Amino acid sequence: MAATLPILLPGENAAARMAEADSAASEGKVAPRLRSFRDFYAFEQHVATCRAQRGQEMVPAWYEVPVFYFSNPDSLVGDGAEVCAPAECEELDYELELGLVIGRAGRDISVEEAWNHVLGFTIVNDLSARDLQRREMKVGLGPAKGKDFATAVGPRIVPLESLRDRIGDDDRLDLEMVARVDGQELSRGNARSMYFSWPQLIAHASRDATLYPGDLLGSGTVGTGCILELRPENTGGWLTPGRVVELEVERLGTLTTHIVDRP
Repeated sequence: MAATLPILLPGENAAARMAEADSAASEGKVAPRLRSFRDFYAFEQHVATCRAQRGQEMVPAWYEVPVFYFSNPDSLVGDGAEVCAPAECEELDYELELGLVIGRAGRDISVEEAWNHVLGFTIVNDLSARDLQRREMKVGLGPAKGKDFATAVGPRIVPLESLRDRIGDDDRLDLEMVARVDGQELSRGNARSMYFSWPQLIAHASRDATLYPGDLLGSGTVGTGCILELRPENTGGWLTPGRVVELEVERLGTLTTHIVDRP
């Protein structure tokens, strides 16, 4: 079984999690406290499908640079978290993503050196309020409140060394990715279908900026990896209270999120 590391979320002080971190430290490992979150847009199938639904073709610039946005690191939640939709949201969605955690600081990191800065990988559920997001994006800036409320990460970090046998010559990871809602499989893809490689993402993120240990980079949504792409009429609708989302990635485990009523 692959070695794993605990995840410490911003502001998390639970004794059990700290004890787990201390245990990891005693074994010479590092339990990172996730400190920032850049989310990329690296799967062509997802981007092309969503644009086609809006009657849009692919933007040539998408193929030139791996774009990302900054999300809220203080809204990161862990495995088994209970999440409610934002106020006025009626279109809550999951997003099946892979997450990379930086282990060594660097600035202007080259593609050739990028893997040397990686601690490991985890699963990301980039929860999205689609109706809020759609309204905001008309302005040409964002996303903002459509992504601000919660992002689930977990259940653990699997160190890079435990996954090197799944890295191809093209620097893509060969890992099956599956999403289930209430036990029913809705999404299936593979991390190797990323258009941009992880070293390319790291190089771009670190250009004129320093990446620090604990920085989280999201892959963006794998093809078929959300209700928006599949369409709600084909998936039993948007996420509502009582539904349970399970994101499973080969060798990384399963990240579970419970959708609950607003307090």
